[in-house]
Amino acid sequence: MKKQSLNKIHIIGSVGSGKTTLAKELSAMLRIPYFELDNAVWIRSSNGDIRRTEPEREEYLNGILQTNQWIVEGIHNEDWMRSSFNEADIIIYLNTRYSIRTYRIIKRFLKQKLRVEKSHYKPTFTIFMKMFKWNRSFEDVGKVNFFTNYAIHSNKFW
Repeated sequence: MKKQSLNKIHIIGSVGSGKTTLAKELSAMLRIPYFELDNAVWIRSSNGDIRRTEPEREEYLNGILQTNQWIVEGIHNEDWMRSSFNEADIIIYLNTRYSIRTYRIIKRFLKQKLRVEKSHYKPTFTIFMKMFKWNRSFEDVGKVNFFTNYAIHSNKFW
């Protein structure tokens, strides 16, 4: 039996599922850089986030995928992510309970507002509320879409 490669890892899950924490831990353990896919969507600025254009987003993602080793993590499973799922050696789907994710969203927001935890975005009340919306949407739509659109890669699922 061929030993499975762990050079290209895609972690997917909802807001608060533990994607970033797992990516950081795997990155340290395997000595592979990790990337948050939200940064493919957004240009981070001190004046606020600016949404990348589709070509910019694809260029950002392709820059990551062209390297020999990577860990990407995010909630995204839209068509622009197809190449990442295709290229991944393994795909880790985090199926954290909805109630735990909700608790983590609240905890994260409070820690960020108290400046105990750093964030790549300004933790506003608007974003806090959007996280609940994204969490619910992933539960109702994102999860189904992921398993429907990427079932072809089920041999890579962990």
